[in-house]
Amino acid sequence: MGKQRLAFLADFVEAITRRARGGEAETLKALARPASERARVACAVLMGRIGDAARVAVAEQALSAYGELTDDEKVEFFRSLRDDHGVDPQAIRNAYAAWDASPDAKAVAGLFRAVEPSRQALLRRLNLAPGATLRLVRMRQDLLEAIREDPDLAPIDQDFAHLLASWFNRGFLTMRRIDWNTPAAILEKLMRYESVHQMQGWQDLKRRLALTDRRLYAFFHPATGDEPLIFVEVALTRGIPDAIGPILTAPESADPAPADTAVFYSINNSLPGLKGVSFGNFLIKQVVAELSAELPELRCFVTLSPVPGFAAWLRRQDDPRSKAVAKALAGDWQNDPDAVHAMHPEVEALAARYIVEAKGKGGQPADPVARFHLGNGACAQRLNWPADFAPGALASAHGLMINYLYELDRIESRHEAFVRDGAVAHGQQLADALNR
Repeated sequence: MGKQRLAFLADFVEAITRRARGGEAETLKALARPASERARVACAVLMGRIGDAARVAVAEQALSAYGELTDDEKVEFFRSLRDDHGVDPQAIRNAYAAWDASPDAKAVAGLFRAVEPSRQALLRRLNLAPGATLRLVRMRQDLLEAIREDPDLAPIDQDFAHLLASWFNRGFLTMRRIDWNTPAAILEKLMRYESVHQMQGWQDLKRRLALTDRRLYAFFHPATGDEPLIFVEVALTRGIPDAIGPILTAPESADPAPADTAVFYSINNSLPGLKGVSFGNFLIKQVVAELSAELPELRCFVTLSPVPGFAAWLRRQDDPRSKAVAKALAGDWQNDPDAVHAMHPEVEALAARYIVEAKGKGGQPADPVARFHLGNGACAQRLNWPADFAPGALASAHGLMINYLYELDRIESRHEAFVRDGAVAHGQQLADALNR
């Protein structure tokens, strides 16, 4: 670091931590530097020896400067995190040599400290600023976008993922039931974050919160305030539904038929920066427990889920059967009941093959929604086609939907079988379709 840079660093610390002593002109001069420079220098200051109060102030300056960066400047900022806040190779060699000579617990701890990139400590110190946790989650969202441009930034994401998994541990989360009396700021966020079945304004939201036959639950974290992390929408129905339209458009009834089924029809992760941090499974299980206690007459807990990878998977198949079905689905079947009836067995057979047999990376089910629910201990119970005529659902799944069944006494055993053996629990309808 050159003399000029060192001088700026000194000015920066002085400006932030000693403003009370006067020198307002120097303060303004230091803080008027370009945001990209202020962000990098503030990070360097944070990693130095300064007091706790100063760290809070410097962390705030670092995050404020980051918030002013352009997209290109953010990429450069992440590159500086990668290059300037990594590991010390010689420290790793020394720690490994110490462990190799005496592989005891003390040496292991030393090796662990040596291999941890210094940017993990930097992120922890940035988190000292007021409201920093949510800002760091949004910073990771920017990072995930930047990785598309520069895949060499991926190691930084490992540090973010490691820390966020700890900060958003299930023990820190609280579940709230959302109703029409919930603060409007939260309700507005739920409307904005709903991505599975978008809401068409306040009346649509009010219907989804109806006390008679609807429920909505969300997870919150104390460090992110009233920002919902994930939320699930539930319909209380008589029997298992086979299409989404009736759930979304059914008028509210003052005296609905007694419900025996809870249908999880929309699950939304609100913050892209928390990608890979898994707490959806905890939310579903807690909602099941809550509903079981509130409404003991409920006997069945199912989803009505999209199958977002089906259309793309079908296009990639080169066997004659798949090609014929793909060609038929490219036509105007939505307005031809006879065509739907004729195609139904073949669509169902290929959909069963996709859910049960198609694999993605690591041998996991190819469909992301299937991975989520099967990993939670659910059973792929019933395919429904056609079930969703929304343009997005037609493009991604040809209108296919599926019910995943959560049986309380079998959730844990199915979860273990899925994790241990990759077993895809499925109902009789899918088993019969596989044999066609």
